[in-house]
Amino acid sequence: MQLAIKATGEGAKMLSFLLSKNPQNLYDRMEKGHRIRLTYTVFSDSEVEAVIFVTPDPVELVKNSPDTYEITQYINDREFVVSSIFCSYIRSALGTALNGRPKDEYLDWAKHAFLLTIGFGPVATDLPDVAIKQLFEPLGYRIEIERGQAAYNFQLKERSSARFINLQGTLTVQNALKHLFVLIPVLDNYRHYFIDEREIEKLERYGEGWLADHPLKDLIIKRTLRFRELIDQVGENFDQADTNADTNNEALTPELELKSQPVVRLNELRYQRVVKIVENLPARESIVDFGAGEGKLSARLGFIPGVQEILAVEPTEKEQLRALKRFSEASRKDDFISPILIWGSLFYYDEQLRAKDVMILNEVIEHIDESRLPRVMDTILGSYKPQVLLITTPNVEYNTVYQMDDQAVRHKDHRFEWTRSEFSEWTHTLARNYSYDVQLDGIGEEVEGYGHPSQIAIFTRQGGIENE
Repeated sequence: MQLAIKATGEGAKMLSFLLSKNPQNLYDRMEKGHRIRLTYTVFSDSEVEAVIFVTPDPVELVKNSPDTYEITQYINDREFVVSSIFCSYIRSALGTALNGRPKDEYLDWAKHAFLLTIGFGPVATDLPDVAIKQLFEPLGYRIEIERGQAAYNFQLKERSSARFINLQGTLTVQNALKHLFVLIPVLDNYRHYFIDEREIEKLERYGEGWLADHPLKDLIIKRTLRFRELIDQVGENFDQADTNADTNNEALTPELELKSQPVVRLNELRYQRVVKIVENLPARESIVDFGAGEGKLSARLGFIPGVQEILAVEPTEKEQLRALKRFSEASRKDDFISPILIWGSLFYYDEQLRAKDVMILNEVIEHIDESRLPRVMDTILGSYKPQVLLITTPNVEYNTVYQMDDQAVRHKDHRFEWTRSEFSEWTHTLARNYSYDVQLDGIGEEVEGYGHPSQIAIFTRQGGIENE
């Protein structure tokens, strides 16, 4: 994690006084077990560059984490990328400049607009390059985005998804830091701490003078505060963010859309479509929901008349706990069949999942390496043999409508995303090999030339149960 700030032109040396860091001394501190260092790589009358590095302790990052017993805590980017973690660690080092309170003799320079060049990274974000530019360009920056090359010994991708961002603009050091302390967490879209009302105060303090007029104000507020009950508290300083997307207190993490937010989100459309298909099936007594997550789809399936058994298969403990809470709340309503949570994986055969009426893989296959898909599908269609199999997956052609970059995917864990023709070829090959009929369709708003944002395959077993 690093941030470089360079001032060029008249008074460039004042940068060291505004940062309150002596260029003759290396700033080297420990902050909650993590090492923060600041040094000057260039120091002349006309050009000064300060670089701040953070070296986190990976063990400290996971202490007291709810994911302590999950392997995923060892497979993440938190100790490498610029994020809210980075901002919290460097706040004490840059506090003087961030608050605009140098020594009295330098107060006038705190109001001076320098030609600043700012570089930070790596950044892990689900936003495309065009959205990143739309975050910074209205603030007067020229922006360049760099990507590293990715050299894998297996087929995955040719360039890294991590990005380095370089900004240049004429503004005060304080305003530049305010922009960064708001927008870096917006880019990363992750908080390492509990979000409460104090986040509103922080947003109003650092967003003063620029956020109210920013064209992506709503996106910034939603990704900062995340929860509707907090967004609704945003004062008139920001003219109240538009919060039509959701009506509950779940985190607002919409699929990236730079056009107007649809009335119904794509996730909701997928759930509605799957539920409608299951409702119209002649046989729907037993259902398997693979990759059930926190149980949103499984809970809806529990209200379908005629359903007698739902097996919600999920490998992660954290998601299972959320699903249990959701099922418990839903069970208070009449005519609800509570799903049975099963710890399991697509990579391990489980006899109790065999010969069910319906099996669902809702946005699951794209999280599996393509090289492992044949084995997974052989287990499903060759061993489990459901009467009906529903598979949904993103349509990569539609990413152009979302103005996403080439090779970008909609979620950082997606191993691939297929075109409509690729999905069609794959599904029809499976249908031929395992004696199924298959029907393809789309989910979401259709755009001519690009199709629908999601695609769905409905496999129906030929010959029914007699075809054992």
